Amino acid sequence: MDQAPVTPPLVAGPLRLVPFRALRLTGPRIADPASARTLARPYRDVPERLRSWQQRGFLVHDAEPALYLHEYTVSGITVRGLVGAVDVSHRTSRLDQRALLPHEGIYPAQADDLADRMAEMGINPAPILLVQRSPAALRELLATVRSGPAEQLVDRSDHLHRVWTLRDPALLAAVQELLGPTTALIADGHHRYAAYLKLQARDPGAPTDRGLAMLVDHDDTPLFLGAIHRVLVGSSVRDLADAAAALEIPTRVVTQDQAVAALGPATLVATDTETWLVLDLDLSDDDRVEVEVLHDRLVPSLGHGPRRITYHHTAQDALHLAGPDYGTAVLMPAPTLSQVQQVVDAGRLFPEKATSFQPKPAFGVFIRSWHDEGPDLASPPPPPATPDPPPS
Repeated sequence: MDQAPVTPPLVAGPLRLVPFRALRLTGPRIADPASARTLARPYRDVPERLRSWQQRGFLVHDAEPALYLHEYTVSGITVRGLVGAVDVSHRTSRLDQRALLPHEGIYPAQADDLADRMAEMGINPAPILLVQRSPAALRELLATVRSGPAEQLVDRSDHLHRVWTLRDPALLAAVQELLGPTTALIADGHHRYAAYLKLQARDPGAPTDRGLAMLVDHDDTPLFLGAIHRVLVGSSVRDLADAAAALEIPTRVVTQDQAVAALGPATLVATDTETWLVLDLDLSDDDRVEVEVLHDRLVPSLGHGPRRITYHHTAQDALHLAGPDYGTAVLMPAPTLSQVQQVVDAGRLFPEKATSFQPKPAFGVFIRSWHDEGPDLASPPPPPATPDPPPS
């Protein structure tokens, strides 16, 4: 995109997860690409498609509002989190008043498109992913919830899901009391978060005062936080070495095996697959993390390029593109949640595509319909009121 990413608005505390009436796909329909196509264009037809799916038994619409504790296991990683409608109706410009903490910039036009799409559909199609280190008392309370019966589902990819429903008023009040003073980091879904804020600003006091979210306690079931590697197209390993020398960043030319072994905290590896360069960073200098040093200091100091930067979730994909005549792969260490929190607490944003929180919740376990805060989605519209007879 031509424009640079911008900081999304900030939501003020307290952090509130509001019960909602969930729309939930049945097990084999979860994570099915055909299910996702239900939300394709024309978006105004989505409510009718969802009604059809419910009539055919593919979709369950809960009768009463609730919070949900959702647990899923993907590739041996179990994630558990509270699902509810997060309140986005209050704004702040003060860092110490934030409830939701973005760590990436957003493109306003992309957020506008998402907001328009959700407005046409009248739903939040999937939760954004939030993460925090929850209070021990909240963790213990939810452990008690887990001692009760859970609904079990197996999705199309054979991943197991367990869902506990929280409706007891005393339990919901206790959850809110413990959750209110906390903050939550946006792990995934920054543009949907920004779309929530746009929708709320367009129609305050409506169902758009809230957006669908899943809140994970990192001390209970930590998300996997992976690296996203870069290819600096048009820049050579020599360009990177010269920039590092000018910035007094120590470098070493090593073998491929030595470079791979060296990659880790405070260390970057740059290569065109012929030359392997290790960069040893001093992160105590200005409290920056590795990806910030790369983008804020090294890239602006390059003698040539980059013409563009490409992003890759595996080192193999980055190395496949790198070459002396094309560009340099920069292999990144995986960030930690503490580093992400460090950047956010300082009021900064990460460079684009700096973090990858996994595994994300599968599509279709939870959908939120705005119509639930009005007529029932599954019910036909009420007949028009009969006018009173004129006075005689």
